[in-house]
Amino acid sequence: MAKGPVSTSSDDELPFETQEPIAADERSFFAGQPQKPSITNARTALPASLVGQEHYHGHRERLRDRFRELGDTALADYEILELLLFRLIPRRDTKPIAKALIERFGSLSGVFGAPQALLMEVKGVGEAVALDLKLISTVAHRTLKSELRSKQVLSSWSSVIQYCHAAMAHETREQFRILFLDKRNVLIADEVQGRGTVDHTPVYPREVVKRALELSATAMILVHNHPSGDPTPSRADIDMTKVIIDAAKALDITVHDHVIIGKDGHVSLKGLKLI
Repeated sequence: MAKGPVSTSSDDELPFETQEPIAADERSFFAGQPQKPSITNARTALPASLVGQEHYHGHRERLRDRFRELGDTALADYEILELLLFRLIPRRDTKPIAKALIERFGSLSGVFGAPQALLMEVKGVGEAVALDLKLISTVAHRTLKSELRSKQVLSSWSSVIQYCHAAMAHETREQFRILFLDKRNVLIADEVQGRGTVDHTPVYPREVVKRALELSATAMILVHNHPSGDPTPSRADIDMTKVIIDAAKALDITVHDHVIIGKDGHVSLKGLKLI
């Protein structure tokens, strides 16, 4: 939801839509087919599981030892990813793959937040590895979400931001998410109300308020992401938020905040005193 016009109608409600510049989607190269070595001496005649193992086998043990003795602070992001890929790709040098993933997606969180199809565009990452990376990402999201359960969300604001960032920051399309709260500000439900394109998503204020009533929610936190990475709110973001606030207020439902998530940070409209 960034930089674009807003359109509404009193009878047939039209969605708020915003637009922002579309960044070029860089593509990596596809994995090539492994070449079969010609058997010219005794070394190349070894079983396939042993060929080429020597140059990285010792490296794997050294990396494990460093992690065991010094913890994760002793390792770079690509080395943490290497440790994981050791188990997913047991008979291959995983350092080039780990470095290629970090380079392609910018960070460790970017790797785990990337869509499965884009992960598979990196050389050495097949369907099984991409699926395992997404599974690990899901476990992390569920862990963060579980920390919000049965807690007063407003007193656990850092956990809210961490969860929303993990869930939305690296999405390639815009999402409009709502955290529905009860009268004690405890999380009732976390729902994605709309999905759009790379630069806008439709938002129907009437449907937002209707869903809050269905859940018997007395408060909401609105959240959406900017795939461009810049969380700066647009005029359309601010106007849409005010429409939802007014509609909810008439039914004694409070909108605590509207948070915009970017790849490297977030913005709170309440914090900016825009609502």
